[in-house]
Amino acid sequence: MEAALATPHVKSPRAALQNAAAFLVDPEHSLSEPDAHGVRTLREGSLRTVRTDAGEMLVVEVQMHGVGGVVWEHNERISSLWHSTADPAVGGRTKRSLTRVHPWPRESPDDGEQPYAALLSHPPNRQWLTSNTEEASDELDRRDGLRSYDLKEDLVLNGQQEPGMYIPQRFCLTERPQLNADGEPMHPTEYVGWMAVRGNNRTKRRQDIFGLTSAEVLTGVPASKLGLPGDEVFFDPQFWLEKLSDRLNQEWAEARLAGDEEATAIRATNVAVVTAHLVVGTPTPERLYRIVQMSNRRDHVHPPLEFVPNDRGRALGRSVLGMYVARGVLDEKESQVLSGLAPVSELSLAADDATVSELRDLRSMMILRELFPTDPHKKLLIRRALSESPPSQLSSPEINRRARAWSALTSESYPAPWNPRIAEVFNAGSVRAGLHFSGRPLRELLNAADKDDNAFEELVAYRAAHWLAAFDIIDADRGSLTGQKTDDDDGAKAARVRRTVKNHLNALRSNRVMAVAVLRELARAMDEGDRRPVRVSRSGALLIEEMSTAWFDREFPKDSGKRRPKVPAPRQGGNASDAARNDPGGTGASTQWFSQQEWRDQPGDGAAPPLPALSPSAGESTAPAMGVSAGIGATVSGAAVPSEAAGPGPWPAEPTFEEQVDAAVDLTRQLLELAERVEASLTAVSAAAAKAGIDRPLAGKAGAEAARNLARTLPSVRTMRDTVEDLGGRTGQ
Repeated sequence: MEAALATPHVKSPRAALQNAAAFLVDPEHSLSEPDAHGVRTLREGSLRTVRTDAGEMLVVEVQMHGVGGVVWEHNERISSLWHSTADPAVGGRTKRSLTRVHPWPRESPDDGEQPYAALLSHPPNRQWLTSNTEEASDELDRRDGLRSYDLKEDLVLNGQQEPGMYIPQRFCLTERPQLNADGEPMHPTEYVGWMAVRGNNRTKRRQDIFGLTSAEVLTGVPASKLGLPGDEVFFDPQFWLEKLSDRLNQEWAEARLAGDEEATAIRATNVAVVTAHLVVGTPTPERLYRIVQMSNRRDHVHPPLEFVPNDRGRALGRSVLGMYVARGVLDEKESQVLSGLAPVSELSLAADDATVSELRDLRSMMILRELFPTDPHKKLLIRRALSESPPSQLSSPEINRRARAWSALTSESYPAPWNPRIAEVFNAGSVRAGLHFSGRPLRELLNAADKDDNAFEELVAYRAAHWLAAFDIIDADRGSLTGQKTDDDDGAKAARVRRTVKNHLNALRSNRVMAVAVLRELARAMDEGDRRPVRVSRSGALLIEEMSTAWFDREFPKDSGKRRPKVPAPRQGGNASDAARNDPGGTGASTQWFSQQEWRDQPGDGAAPPLPALSPSAGESTAPAMGVSAGIGATVSGAAVPSEAAGPGPWPAEPTFEEQVDAAVDLTRQLLELAERVEASLTAVSAAAAKAGIDRPLAGKAGAEAARNLARTLPSVRTMRDTVEDLGGRTGQ
């Protein structure tokens, strides 16, 4: 401990080093020889600097008892388990809350102004601290099915191959402990633990092997687990670890004589001592929490890791925000709120009289602005954080990944998370340059939505999907609807309607009066304790019954969310009367046909081209450019897709689902026939060349073109095969 304190750049508090010392094995190996003054420090070879996009930290490599370390409730793999401090409301569906994390301040002014390289939390009481630690550990169990092998048995057989990383955290209880019969506190008022930043699962499984839990390692071990009589709980790790080792050593000797390979001491042999990295310093301790989290996020960006979509999305979003803070383009306090680490009310932009819905909306729109920035420097930073293509080549999967991060972080302000794919509604062309929207307060948008087109579009484009998902009224399209049912009005089960989120939003656009009433009621429901929203009538009046999925599908049907037929523009050279016929509404703004290439470039699932920018109010940015749902453009039942050369005429009828399937199957059949013709043609060329004595008949320009054509075709064919298999197509069925 004294050697660590004497080492340059080590900023760990003495209490944390004392706690760690109890678990160290052969600490001499990590120390240097005494200098001329007899002072020893940590050996230079045992120290290393870990650099992340949020900053850097100093870690020391040690040999640690296998039972050491504590499962961290702030582990991002289980972040969706907790109720975030970013939720301004506490409703009936609220989950257990995380304890807020702060830097561990210096114990006296003489120690310097910067905090320690450690964290501090204030849980209400010991029971809360124990329960949160146990809940975090249990959640790892519940999600272990995502792993393809048994980690516990792997540790028993092979030991731990990769070191975990641990950071010190001090827990100061808010409530004073009860007194025993002698007038002494029944337990300490504060605890110190080394929390697992990397290796939560390994820490838990090692402790399972030893027969202890992380909560016991942190807050005290009962006598029964140490082979001691009575029901006393021992809090000093120096004492209980020695007693545990004595019990295991005795059990190991007895098991060896009896040949009992299943004894705890035998099974724990390969994890009795493990390598660990302890965080002991950083030049920016006020950002330490963000730095240690960032060190584990590259795995989130580059799967596979067994993270559910919400946890992965939140980790991705936080990695972007952390990089912004480290590069000085985002305020630290603002970033904490957007990351879900601080209440929304702490934002400087939050009005004193802001409602729950307004606070949630403020945070969500700020997150959206950071994940789809217009600032060139932020564009470069987010590209680095997420390993993306250049902005001009930003692909739909990359855009959807950002959208899921926005949705997952937004859901932290609500009682329960939803499927983050609900936010996959952006078109690549409309967001590559960043999102422009007015930034008008929610209250103003709701008041003006029935008359202001821009206000209505912003609500539908950026709020409606999340609000409806928060109350389980809509969900992201999950593919096959086999077995999916929803409650109808009479309590019976009704088949769900398969719809995309874009279709839901376009259905709202098609019935503005009712949609505005729905949005206003959803906001009121949030402000009134996240109660269930009630239905609205066609005129916008409130009804008595609660909203449901079946009601929404009936009042905003799927058909009303489909793309409307477009009126073709007059062909070049057409006269004024032609233009008038093609613009029956007299708007003078006819819509052009798409060329075949433009049609093919439209997003899948019936997405239409981006909406034109809405006219901004004075002094405001442009409104959102959000795609709307449409039919699939393909040759169906002999109806060809219109091209630029096509003259005026009726828009092709919207194909049914069965027609779309038939068209896809027919096109694959034509593709097969064409491939067979190409193969036969190449065979004929080969035979003719052999007869004429020509060795390489395609060595010229024509052959180079043929090779290029095939090289460009093969990737598309492979992608189509994967798509067909994803949609259920399997050979041999």
